[in-house]
Amino acid sequence: MRVTSLTALGLAALTVLTATAATGPAPSDDAPATKPARTASVHGSARIHYAFSPDDDIRFTIDAEAAPYSRPLPGLPQGLPTDARGTVTFRHVVAATGQVATAKARVDCLVTGGGTATLTAVVTRSDVGPVGERLGFSVGEGRAGKPDRLGFSWGVANVDPEKADEQGNVTAPKVGTCMAPAPFAPATRGGFRVRHAELPLQPAEIR
Repeated sequence: MRVTSLTALGLAALTVLTATAATGPAPSDDAPATKPARTASVHGSARIHYAFSPDDDIRFTIDAEAAPYSRPLPGLPQGLPTDARGTVTFRHVVAATGQVATAKARVDCLVTGGGTATLTAVVTRSDVGPVGERLGFSVGEGRAGKPDRLGFSWGVANVDPEKADEQGNVTAPKVGTCMAPAPFAPATRGGFRVRHAELPLQPAEIR
């Protein structure tokens, strides 16, 4: 019930935000032309060190671009300011066996803050997991010579302590849009570039 209530509050806040924006003053015909809005993005490719499989070769490639208000949802026909497009691909080679697993996912959400970003993507092809599953990713640009970092939702314990399966074991909740853990894994080769942009209000033509 708490999750449902928080979700409802979040949707209500978005509704109020867009309604308030719609009632703002109309732009003057004499106003100077504004520069095109900056677009948030994440691009790059890296091999990362995953502490629980330190010898494995794990690589991620991210090409994500913000596309605000481009994905209508039930109850939110205008979409969200965090809507995005692009792809995430990853490849995992198990050192002990040589087994190779690959997957590709379609980006649906992106939010940035300085040199960090959180995004989600829905699996479209996979050797190891179900197609249609949403995965969460986070990226942090390294500072002062430190490596970039990446986080991925299945790499840490993502469980719902209040829910259990038929055997009484805790279950893993679904990943919502733009939900991901902190970027816990350092890049050992390659890296990512995060371009930050503030979340935009709705354009006048879709208010």
